Amino acid sequence: MELVAPKDEVVLYQVTDGVAHIKLNRPDQINAFNIEMRDMLFQTLELYRDDNEAKVAIISGEGGRGFCAGADLTEFGTTPSQVISRDVRWERDLWGLFIALRKPIIAKLHGYVIGSGIEIAALCDIRVAADSSVFRMPEVALGMIPAAGGTQTLRNMVGASRALEIIMTNRMIDASEALKIRLIDRIATEDNLDRAVQNVARSLAELNPKLLSSLQSTVIKGLDLTMAQGIQYERRNFVQGK
Repeated sequence: MELVAPKDEVVLYQVTDGVAHIKLNRPDQINAFNIEMRDMLFQTLELYRDDNEAKVAIISGEGGRGFCAGADLTEFGTTPSQVISRDVRWERDLWGLFIALRKPIIAKLHGYVIGSGIEIAALCDIRVAADSSVFRMPEVALGMIPAAGGTQTLRNMVGASRALEIIMTNRMIDASEALKIRLIDRIATEDNLDRAVQNVARSLAELNPKLLSSLQSTVIKGLDLTMAQGIQYERRNFVQGK
């Protein structure tokens, strides 16, 4: 079975051999994240969640310039304030949907991975980046704090001190440093990025979906538990999965 979204949509969806390909599709704007893209990505993730043919998803950005250049700043001028613009983005809980998904998502990153691009990638299970990728959290330069999960997901990934340093300094991070500080999980050359991501996706697609779901639930719920509680929850899931 193969499902294909129209090529003029801002988010594309296609399933091949059990792997869903989700693509941000505003290449002329380096896939800058706007309200339309938020709504389409929400619908696409719901489609992936309910698609029995799709066992794993790869999310990527169209075009050679980058995965996502962050929020579309042109929208900020169409509302009375930047705060209202951000409030509009909260109306549909895209980030909550990412967290609630019990199917794996791999972020395939290249070029610019800025602001919302980092936040989207951070909500994925595995992040594979081209060695030419660059990362940045620019919100402080706009007089704002990250409000699409960045303060929390970055803290969980790289630690509180490092997360504050990245956000406060608004500096660019290359792929080598991103791997070192665990902002990403793997690096591949640009020529080998597709193959590297596909290899990960195929390996996950071969696993029992219930096993993957249980594993995700155990790790994510454990973030809100003490160590002892987390171990008990893990044990319960292990027994139920036998």
